[in-house]
Amino acid sequence: MEPRPTSTHEPRSGERVAVSMPLSGPGARRFGTRIEKPRDVRNTLRRLLGYLKPYRWTLLLVIVLVIASTLLDLLGPYLNGVAIDRFITRRDVGGLGKIALLMLAVYLVVWAMRVAQARLMVNMVQKVMRTLREQLFGHLQTLSLSFFDRNPHGDLMSRLTNDLDALSRLLAQNVTELFGGLLSLVGIVVMMFAINFWLALGSMFVFPLMLWFTGFVGKRTRQGFREFQMRIGQLNGELEEIFSGQRVILAFGQEGSTLAKFDRVNAETRDVGIRAQIYATLIPPLMGIFSNANIAILAGLGGWMILRGWATVGTILTFYNYSRRFAGPLRQLGDLYNQIQSALAGAERVFELLDQTPEILEAPDAVVLDNVRGDVVFEHVNFSYTPGVPVIKDMSFHAKPGKTIALVGPTGAGKTTMINLLSRFYDIQSGSIRIDGVDLRAYTKASLRRKLGVVLQDTFLFSDTVMENIRYGRLDATDEEVIAAAQLANADQFIRRLPRGYQTELSERGSNLSQGQRQLLAIARAVLADPAILILDEATSSVDTRTEQHIQEALLRLMEGRTSFVIAHRLSTIRGADTILVINEGEIVERGTHAELLAQQGFYYHLYKSQFKGQMINSPDGLSFQEKNYHANVEQMQTVI
Repeated sequence: MEPRPTSTHEPRSGERVAVSMPLSGPGARRFGTRIEKPRDVRNTLRRLLGYLKPYRWTLLLVIVLVIASTLLDLLGPYLNGVAIDRFITRRDVGGLGKIALLMLAVYLVVWAMRVAQARLMVNMVQKVMRTLREQLFGHLQTLSLSFFDRNPHGDLMSRLTNDLDALSRLLAQNVTELFGGLLSLVGIVVMMFAINFWLALGSMFVFPLMLWFTGFVGKRTRQGFREFQMRIGQLNGELEEIFSGQRVILAFGQEGSTLAKFDRVNAETRDVGIRAQIYATLIPPLMGIFSNANIAILAGLGGWMILRGWATVGTILTFYNYSRRFAGPLRQLGDLYNQIQSALAGAERVFELLDQTPEILEAPDAVVLDNVRGDVVFEHVNFSYTPGVPVIKDMSFHAKPGKTIALVGPTGAGKTTMINLLSRFYDIQSGSIRIDGVDLRAYTKASLRRKLGVVLQDTFLFSDTVMENIRYGRLDATDEEVIAAAQLANADQFIRRLPRGYQTELSERGSNLSQGQRQLLAIARAVLADPAILILDEATSSVDTRTEQHIQEALLRLMEGRTSFVIAHRLSTIRGADTILVINEGEIVERGTHAELLAQQGFYYHLYKSQFKGQMINSPDGLSFQEKNYHANVEQMQTVI
């Protein structure tokens, strides 16, 4: 296999550095834990507010409703005390009825305001979430393949789902609850001091301890939740890999080892979750203890003041209710703090992804690639995934328009890397790659890739109909054009035998089709795209001989008049190529036609003959029966075409 790309990023001054703590066993490199230093919460909040800016009038209305409902809610305990001192002690039933109706009206208005603010916030937040999802998913499409090589797919999915869900809860519920809770605390303090200074002062005795404890525990909770969310992302990655490889797991009977590996990652997630939740669960019970201590202080001080004639029963009851209400928002703020820490950790992970810089950048003056002749030139190209480990070394060749260039060589020689460079999935370190005399980097990426048609060995099909999978080559194609492309690709006949023909739904990755059928659909997709330059990467290596003949016929039609690059391990399939480039360790070691390279009896000769070892017996022309049969079929197909 060719070397996989790794990160070449060097940390800049002041940049946060992730410390990797690898796991042991298979897949450890992919699922190592990153424990990061605390992030800039202020900057995260500032960026979140930027997403709320288009809805500032809605947000302002919500703030007004929160303030009004909080202030009206604070009126309840005061009216309760008034009812005792003015009406109950004087046995004034009429006055008591009026104030009871007033209290009922106040609480109904408070309820209506809170329903309205909740609906406004939910509507606004879902719009913000849609914007964030679109930005995040759109940004992922701009990142290079090397980014996806370095980052577990499960973790990326977790950021798009779990982290955004936590952020949604923060904006829809926690923000208004936090603001309302803080306003309620301030309002209660003001009301208590306005009613009785000494009782208020006594009630404040334990509140500073509550505030200090909330801040102390909250700092430790935030890091715990951040690490826990990262572990959840790794767990998702483990599940994604297991589900994708389920066939291999069953084939090799590795259910036990797979379960053991999952148990290890799951146990580590459990341990991190326990540590995070331990801190989170400390706040509510201790808040209850502080609240009860405050009630005890209020009962003792209030009773003494009543005996002295410095306070009334109604005043003490009012303070009791306010104290209970004070502890409630404070306890709620403690709970909210934990949720906010979790949500901010998720927001940071989302913004971290949005801050990833695409490694493949377009020039400001990039032009659209159009009217392509297909003249491709590699000139002194050098490339490496990892600094100091070259994969392509000083490579030069010229592919003329309409010609077929075959790339052959051992595994890991650099063949697929050459195709990745031509598609500009990666940028070269030195040299140049030109199409029609212009450097690739001068073209827009979208227009470049629209002119390239790719048929891979491992065909990817979406969970959609056959019709839509072919139409993926050109989304504006009509049904008739899709069917015509399928006919040219020799796919129409088998498609019509499917249960619903072109409207047959394919399962994930097209697993309800054979390998050959998937290849024919990939060829039909490429036919529909009508590319100027065609790339075939081991397009027939995983099928039987009869299916290969159907695929070869379709490929010959597809390649006609196009500049084509063909990667093949089965060397008999590229016998008719105009030029064969023999690649070894990132260098072109031989080049020429099939006959010329065989005549040299060099690297290609030995590579070619090794595929038919033991089949040359009693063959006067040196060709095996398999070779003769294959070439006869190809020549017959070329004659038909």
